[in-house]
Parts: sequence; structure tokens; C-alpha cells
Amino acid sequence: MALHRLTSVTIGVPNVAETAAYYADFGLTPVGDGSFATVDGGQQLRLVHAPVRRLVAMVVGADDQDDIDRTAAQLRALDLPAVRQDGALVTEEPVAGFRATVTVSARMTQPEVPATPYNGPGRLERPNVRAPGIIRTGPVRPRKLGHVVVGTTGLEATTRFFTAGLGFKTSDYIGDKGAFMRCSTDHHNVLALAAPVSFLHHTSWQVDDVDEIGRGASAMLAGHPDRHVWVLGRHHAGSNFFWYLKDPAGNFSEYYSDMDCILDDQLWTPEALEGARGLFNWGPPPPPSFLHPDDLAAMMTGAHAAR
Repeated sequence: MALHRLTSVTIGVPNVAETAAYYADFGLTPVGDGSFATVDGGQQLRLVHAPVRRLVAMVVGADDQDDIDRTAAQLRALDLPAVRQDGALVTEEPVAGFRATVTVSARMTQPEVPATPYNGPGRLERPNVRAPGIIRTGPVRPRKLGHVVVGTTGLEATTRFFTAGLGFKTSDYIGDKGAFMRCSTDHHNVLALAAPVSFLHHTSWQVDDVDEIGRGASAMLAGHPDRHVWVLGRHHAGSNFFWYLKDPAGNFSEYYSDMDCILDDQLWTPEALEGARGLFNWGPPPPPSFLHPDDLAAMMTGAHAAR
């Protein structure tokens, strides 16, 4: 695949300072100018001021200038903008209007983290010691930005922008309501969902294992129960463990671990997941606010007023 990772996202929020404090608590490292870094991915989040919360921009990594040229041709074939800026390619998603930049960048190589030892029937991986997850004391630090989920009023156009335009691969579908797409070996780096208004649903951040998900979420909720959205479970699409929280602007953020990885496109067959499988495999069902965020009506009103 010519594309190889979701490098960073820029999110617009009306309350930058308050939201920045949340992402510092979440485990991202402030690096100045409203930007935050992960352990392995470097600077991967920037917060900027906006009247309403929204995805402002994303950056996608490519291997070389031939990949940039190919992407430019694909975008122009769809009558979409493809502007060269300092060797990068800048375009705009046609429905929600966020900026997408494709730039040549080095592939991210994550150092191997030893597998967490688990005891099981007839299998003692951890004799005579307590589980690592209960003796860890340091703060949870996300390893990398995994994916972003956007609601769109034009699912077909948004999906075409990412696949036929930028060159993402489709991994799975949520019936006719969503498309999981990847620009790396991760199962998905973007999920586009049909919605009554275009908006940012959530960003997702990789941690080492399910214990780090639990530890991170528990620390985030201590003294801040209003941050809670959807407790621990495992998705069907992507297979990852998850826990969702909410930032002060209303965007959801997800801790995840154990995502499916697709190394050979020929060995993966996309499925159309129906019903609950489109959302989760096990765990409590999502709360209504996960499917229809509390500020959705206000965003719809604002979108209509802006026309």
C-alpha cells in the first residue's frame, strides 16, 4: 500500500484550554501550540479554536512522490481539488469540508512490547507473581493515533473520497450505514458513518493491552464521572477492546488495544455487518448518546442556520 499511516488530526473546539487539559489527562504529551504527542507516533493531535466542535484536518503518510502523484491524479479524476504545497498534496473532503493532506513521511516503527502474560487452563504464563496489570503504577500513555470516526450527510461521497480519491482500502461495512477504511495495516484508520449532520464522532488511541484501557479510563473518571460514555467491551469490526470517554467539547475519545491487522489484502474479505455486530461483539450495549450525541440537534440547527 502506498499510504502507510494516519499521521495526525486537527480538531476545532470552542474551549481550547479546557479541552487541552482533558487530553493531557488522557495521557497525550503537550508539545506546545495546542499540539499533543503520543509515545510512538510523535505529534498527532492539534486543537484549534472553532465556533463548534469539528474535524478541521487530517494528515496521511505516503512513501514517496510517486504516491503523491498517483493520489493527485485520482482526486482530479473525481473533480476534487489537489493542490501541491511544499511537496505535499492538499485536498478537501467534499461533504464535511475538512482538509486532508497527503505527505511523504517515514513509516512508523513501533518497538516491540512483550506480550502480557496471562494464565489459562493448562497454561501458566505467570507462575508465582501477580498480574502486571494490577501492579502498574505509572500513568497510561497512548502509543499512537489509531483512527478517526466522522459522521457524514453524504456517505457515498465521503467513502469515494477516501477510497477512489486518497487510496484507502475498505475493510468492512456497517450495513449501508458506514464504511471502515484503512491507510495502514490496521483494520481501520477512518470510519465514515451516515448521519443527519457532518461531525466528528471520535478519535481512537492505542494502548498496550486491556489492562491499560481499564487503568486509563478509571483514572480519567476519578472525580470526573461526566466523562463516561461507554464502558469496556470488544468490537466485532476490528476486534479491538474499547472504552469511550467524552472531552469537554463533546468529542468522544477511545482507548483501544488488540486491533485486527491486515498485512495481505488478498487474504481479507470485507463483510457487511448487520445489527449489533456493526457496533460490538460483547459488552453492554452502547448508550443512546453514543449513537446520537447529546449536541447532535444543536449541530444540525447550526448547520441549517449557516446555509
